[in-house]
Amino acid sequence: MNSSFTIVQLIISMLLFYVMFFGIGFLLNMLLRMTWLMAVVYPVVILLVVDDVGIFDYFTNPGESFSMLGDTISSMTASDIAVLLAGWAGAITSGFIMKILRKMGYQMF
Repeated sequence: MNSSFTIVQLIISMLLFYVMFFGIGFLLNMLLRMTWLMAVVYPVVILLVVDDVGIFDYFTNPGESFSMLGDTISSMTASDIAVLLAGWAGAITSGFIMKILRKMGYQMF
């Protein structure tokens, strides 16, 4: 991500990630009926996207792969972390909304 965000870009990015992952989480909850699936999968997916290491490298060369992951995470800026946390908040919110809707009697698919 670009580390030179303006405040407007930061707010729009956070809102976009929140809404996008709320929607993805909501759809996955409806289709798979697993309320917290997206909230659990989101951190794994984000770590795989943010890191420059392939998935299989974590199994074939775990020491170097996890070391590179730690370096990547520690070099992230506050704005990058805020945007990613907004996406995770959207995924978690979709789980709560789905539970509320199911409790109210709405059976999604």
